[in-house]
Amino acid sequence: MYAGLWRLLPGPWWVRLLIVLIVVSAVLYTLFYYVFPWVSPIISPGEIDLE
Repeated sequence: MYAGLWRLLPGPWWVRLLIVLIVVSAVLYTLFYYVFPWVSPIISPGEIDLE
C-alpha cells in the first residue's frame, strides 16, 4: 500500500519525502489543535478505573 502511494507522488525521492513530511505535519497539527481538544471532554481518561 505504501509503495503504491509512494509511486503516485510526483518528482524525485527528496520531493516525495518533502511532500510526505508536509502532509504528516498537517495531519498532526489538525489532530492536536482541533480534534483532540474537541474529543477531550467526551473521553475523560481520569474516569477509567482499572482495578
